[in-house]
Amino acid sequence: MDIKQLIGETTDYDKKLALEEKKPKSWCKSISAFANCFGGKLIFGVSNNSELVGLADAESDAEKISEAIKIHLNPIPEFKLSFEKDGDKTFVIVEVMKGQQTPYYYEGNGQLVAFMRIGNESVPATPSQLRELVLRGSGESYDSLKSRYDFDNMSFTKLKSVYKQRTGNTFEDTDYESFGLIEEKGNLTNAGALLADESPVRHSRLFCTRWNGLTKASGIVDALDDKEYTGSLVTLLQAGTDFVRNNSKKAWRKVGDGRIEMPDYPDRAVLEGVVNALIHRNYMEIGSEVHIDMFDDRIEIYSPGGMISGISLEGKDLLKIPSKRRNPILADIFSRLKYMERRGSGFKKILADYEGQVEFDETKMPVFEADNDDFTLTLYNLNYGHDYVMNVNDTQGGIQDGIQDGTQDGTQGGTQGGTQDKLQKQIFDMIEENPQISTSEIATRLGVGVRTVKRRIKQMTNIVYVGSGYSGHWEIKE
Repeated sequence: MDIKQLIGETTDYDKKLALEEKKPKSWCKSISAFANCFGGKLIFGVSNNSELVGLADAESDAEKISEAIKIHLNPIPEFKLSFEKDGDKTFVIVEVMKGQQTPYYYEGNGQLVAFMRIGNESVPATPSQLRELVLRGSGESYDSLKSRYDFDNMSFTKLKSVYKQRTGNTFEDTDYESFGLIEEKGNLTNAGALLADESPVRHSRLFCTRWNGLTKASGIVDALDDKEYTGSLVTLLQAGTDFVRNNSKKAWRKVGDGRIEMPDYPDRAVLEGVVNALIHRNYMEIGSEVHIDMFDDRIEIYSPGGMISGISLEGKDLLKIPSKRRNPILADIFSRLKYMERRGSGFKKILADYEGQVEFDETKMPVFEADNDDFTLTLYNLNYGHDYVMNVNDTQGGIQDGIQDGTQDGTQGGTQGGTQDKLQKQIFDMIEENPQISTSEIATRLGVGVRTVKRRIKQMTNIVYVGSGYSGHWEIKE
């Protein structure tokens, strides 16, 4: 028998060689951490190097363990004691269930400490984690709480326009409450404050940087592009994905009478990564923001706050990680906007999107990292190291415009019919996704000239620009 047979299918466990009666904190902290996180098992009679030693008096130890938990854990978590045998060796296994009355504190020697599991250790909860545990124990979440801002001073034009564009539905006054932007008494919630056009939540910002090279300090020119975004979470999402597109290239390869596109980064993976960073971040972490750092070979998307359960992702099967939502109202709203799914499959979509790309291999597998207070997603540039990338999307206007469109529109006026419809469809999709996108951004993403974009839009009678300059936006006619 080995320790895996002792713990069964449990993924989180701890072990003690013997019951230390005079040092209950040495093992009670694991009981606290399991109850505050996803549950787990504590095995007595196993050494640090996983040698199965057994207990001299397992039954007596079991009684003392049960008594110590009732004395030192506040509140008392749900747990089960059991015995396992391996020949003449006997072990006591304490199975702790995930608690609903968080936080579960260790109480002793004048101390009152709540613990969390980080990797294979039980460590004291940080102040922000403790606040989250208190909220979870009360059945509430940060985004559902009443904010300190006045609803009457907020506007939600961005949310309304994107909701209309992406769903075809009009945002009604009754939706403020059904979406969770206000609570039943009409007070603005934290979710409402985060989605207002001019969000008053100062630390809800997005920093985007395109670094020069493979690190943050690569030479005379450190950054090639640098942006800071504020406002509604919807604005931050669109700005973040646009920043990545504008600093990426898209190669393509001819096959028969068509072509295969080979982007640096799959669009869906980037979207899922930025959505997850904004929606699942810990907004009780005041001194930190979401960052998108682009390097020659990768993107790193950083979000304050580790996994809500406190678990580490190291050694875990990412496809089996249970979906837990730190901000369920925000997640629901972005599901309504069709930016994410309610069942929470972000990890799976990112991995699947990469695996479906032509240039994918195991060395380009996305990496998910979570520790005590941080979450980082690394997306690798699928075209990094390939010479052909340097010849793609670098030519201005003219013949390159025609190549991207499948015609010679930039030099000869192009052809009519199917090819032209394809470009118009791409333009329509971009405007539908982001009504405030500029013609220059559309041109950059398509790899064509701005004049071509303007000419094609003029031919599209179902699109009109409302307002003027940067304050205006596109509207799609029914």
